[in-house]
Amino acid sequence: MITISIVENVDEDLVAAFEKLIPQLSRSNPAPDAETLRTIVESEASTLLIARDEVGAIMGSMTLAMFRIPTGLRAWIEDVVVDEDARGRGVGQLLNEHALDVARAAGATTVDLTSRPSREVANRLYQRLGFVARDTNVYRFTLDEK
Repeated sequence: MITISIVENVDEDLVAAFEKLIPQLSRSNPAPDAETLRTIVESEASTLLIARDEVGAIMGSMTLAMFRIPTGLRAWIEDVVVDEDARGRGVGQLLNEHALDVARAAGATTVDLTSRPSREVANRLYQRLGFVARDTNVYRFTLDEK
């Protein structure tokens, strides 16, 4: 049985789970430390979701970012990662469905996400869940590190 929950407290297990999960998501970014995770958990703009297995081990996570702009409440799913040992068990689907429920309850009318084309399994999941590819360009400006 897989359970999805909103992280309310940061502990050693959570930090250790992110040390394992983040390298599976990004090779260029380090895993967040306890202080960074606390900042995320305490932020009004982000909801950190985790998936746990039957014995309570963390199998995956995602962040739902929500913020108000003049045209409404924006919701974005970010940093979805399922541990490679847990893939194929529906963890990603459950995380996404829970995030959609949280966004709906908060009053968002849409939820956006981006996914690399190379993440074929994830892209098929998003389409099965009802996400529709948008005709848009995504731009990124990299700020100089000082």
